[in-house]
Amino acid sequence: MSTEPHSDDADDLTTVRVDQFFPHPPAKVWRALTDPELLARWQMPGAEGFRLEVGHRYRMTSVPRPNANFSGVVEVEVLAYDTERTLSVRWADADPANPADWTITWTLEQEGRGTRLFLVHEGFDPDDPAQLMARKIMGGGWRGHVLPALGQTLEQLP
Repeated sequence: MSTEPHSDDADDLTTVRVDQFFPHPPAKVWRALTDPELLARWQMPGAEGFRLEVGHRYRMTSVPRPNANFSGVVEVEVLAYDTERTLSVRWADADPANPADWTITWTLEQEGRGTRLFLVHEGFDPDDPAQLMARKIMGGGWRGHVLPALGQTLEQLP
């Protein structure tokens, strides 16, 4: 069973897509995606403000990236969810001067005893060099840091 992320978004400059298998059942992966304490362990500080409620808003903080016009503060809004299947949130930069306004959708599919997790991070402007830089940074971050951290969090859960 592979835990390597896969990607098929090389030609779509508006989206980052990541497909990752976790050897854990969907209920456990869902818990890590929606339990505020667990979310804060693997995503970013402030995620403990998450609540699984459409329209709920909270803030997360990360490293500012001036080269990508990112202030380091993300305003998050829960857009939709289907328990243990999908979760969709809006991420917007807290600084209104920065154009970041993205949708992140997680989709879970049972695969054997594990879960195939699909991440779609969309809304990048391919005509904006800073947005292309943000896409590159975030694509690398999802694959190289965030999803491995999610995997470690899952391993620590009973």
